[in-house]
Amino acid sequence: MTTTQSAPAGKTASDAGDRPYATVNPATGQTEEEFPFLDSSAVDGVVEEAHAAFLEWRRRPVEERAAVVRRIGELMVERRDDLAALITKEMGKPVREAAGEAMLVSSIFAYYADNGPRFLAPKPIDVMDGEAVVVNEPVGVVLAIEPWNFPLYQVARVAAPNLVLGNAILLKHAENNPQTALALERLFLDAGVPEGVYTNLFLRISDVERVIAHPHVQGVTLTGSDRAGSAVASLAGKHLKKSVLELGGSDPFIVLDAPEVQQTVKAAAMSRTMNAGQACIAAKRFIVMDEVYDEFVAGLAEVFQGLQPGDPTDPSTRLGPLSSERAAADLTAQVQDAVDKGATVLAGGGRPDREGAYVDATLLADVTPEMRAYREELFGPVGVVHRVSSEEEAVRLANDTPYGLSATVFSSDVERARAVADQVESGMVWINSPSGTSAELPFGGVKRSGYGRELSELGMFEFANRRLVRTAGAKKEAKPADAAAAG
Repeated sequence: MTTTQSAPAGKTASDAGDRPYATVNPATGQTEEEFPFLDSSAVDGVVEEAHAAFLEWRRRPVEERAAVVRRIGELMVERRDDLAALITKEMGKPVREAAGEAMLVSSIFAYYADNGPRFLAPKPIDVMDGEAVVVNEPVGVVLAIEPWNFPLYQVARVAAPNLVLGNAILLKHAENNPQTALALERLFLDAGVPEGVYTNLFLRISDVERVIAHPHVQGVTLTGSDRAGSAVASLAGKHLKKSVLELGGSDPFIVLDAPEVQQTVKAAAMSRTMNAGQACIAAKRFIVMDEVYDEFVAGLAEVFQGLQPGDPTDPSTRLGPLSSERAAADLTAQVQDAVDKGATVLAGGGRPDREGAYVDATLLADVTPEMRAYREELFGPVGVVHRVSSEEEAVRLANDTPYGLSATVFSSDVERARAVADQVESGMVWINSPSGTSAELPFGGVKRSGYGRELSELGMFEFANRRLVRTAGAKKEAKPADAAAAG
């Protein structure tokens, strides 16, 4: 069921404490369209419809659900250009990257279509008499609260496994991605997802608790800031609902040695500046050993200086605007705080002289604990470099953060890299490759980066009832070893 529609011309969607759902082009700053909130009085009815749809959806054979999920992935490919154009318009992602996101998402739906039925097969348990088996069942309606930085991918991580499992999804997308959210809902319906099984909600923040509290809602998942995660986890705990959180990151990129320095520099620059640096698992802190520091940092600064902000609709653009003027102003304030307190600017440091939410690709050195850039997540094309003289110092600095999402370690000696990686506090670690993602790899963090896992086989079971079915029967004959032990 489509629960939202375009606002009448001239009407402004607003609510105390809420930002309106609106397409505000970050490359121009122009508001192109606004959308009304779902009326609070309609919330309970939407949840009831989702629950009714779930009761029918869960009864369909898993192979049938998987076939629908496969079709979603196929439509992602067919509509990638239209989806990419919407993403670029709404949050500024360069159109080439946006089209790439659609292709990644297609592979996620294909992965769960191919493997989901196998993941969900009953698991027998060896018992002395009778039979015991664990069956994997859907739990019901799940609320997903998703961000703007990867507006297709973040949804796919939740939707693909849960639709195969048999759950229903209520999706609250970011306020600055309303047209993308509606396009996704339309795509799911066109793929054969029954009305009510996947529902887009233009939901007020004040109505989030109402949804979580509803007895038919069995869980909530959020990707966003640790502040938002704390609020949602508190509500979920209050109402005894399962929650999964994927929050921020201040990921370390540790360089122990680099026989091919320019290749390491290339990997570091890509990790920091892809999607204008607006990725939770982007490398944000470069921790570099003495012997390679000067060459690595000089190369990285050169790459940053050469990145010129451009029109995100141009396929040749590699650095687009941030998602909003507010995001650009916040990031600039973090940089200025560091500079005011003694940080050294090696590249960038400001904003280009052009309209839009652009920030220069910036590299900072001499960042110390009293600066915001030391502790806070830098959600944009700003990196920090640290010089260290030992592996112990590198590990200590890597772990000196409230976050623990992802980490990267580079070294020509893989065993050395693994030994260091084993000491880094993170949910994911990558050796000799920048952090990334793929359908078969579990995604999630520790500390203030959240809990739970998405993607891979693990992602099938966060909102599953892993139910034990025990059937009594004749006692098995004891094996010789068992008899000896009994005696």
